[in-house]
Amino acid sequence: MKGKFLINIRFFLTSIVAIGCIGLSGAAFAENPSKSKSDKGAKLSSADKAFIKDAAKGGMMEVAMGRAAEKNATNSEVKNFGARMVKDHSKANEDLKAIAKEENVVWPAEKEAGKWKSDKDYMDAMVKDHEKDLAAFEKEAKNGSDPDVKNFASKTAKTVREHLEMAKEIDAKLK
Repeated sequence: MKGKFLINIRFFLTSIVAIGCIGLSGAAFAENPSKSKSDKGAKLSSADKAFIKDAAKGGMMEVAMGRAAEKNATNSEVKNFGARMVKDHSKANEDLKAIAKEENVVWPAEKEAGKWKSDKDYMDAMVKDHEKDLAAFEKEAKNGSDPDVKNFASKTAKTVREHLEMAKEIDAKLK
């Protein structure tokens, strides 16, 4: 009887070990994601984090200023430009916010729109801002370390370039 009992215990223990190995083998062969939730943000370079924060602040400011231009501008092209800023930068902000959340980067607080005295002042500011922004987005697209951030910068740089050209054209028409 004692021998039969030992055989049953051995069988039981062997079965447990086998089941455990089978269970673990699934985990070993499972697809290994490139970044786990807890790893996100930890490998993001300080330059990428700074870019996300600066782009977020700038994007939110463009939306706020665009809304003010839609409401207060006297020139219809300036009003339309403001509307385009709201539309395009709102979309870019949504895309960037998703990346920031995934990378555990704190989204900055919104600020009020700056004030300007005339449509010309607004468009002058838009030319300067978009020149500065285009340089920053192109630099990140070229030198960034995170593929998602680089892709966002590259894609958005094209839109920023369009905005810059539009701003220059409208600005040249204003006195």
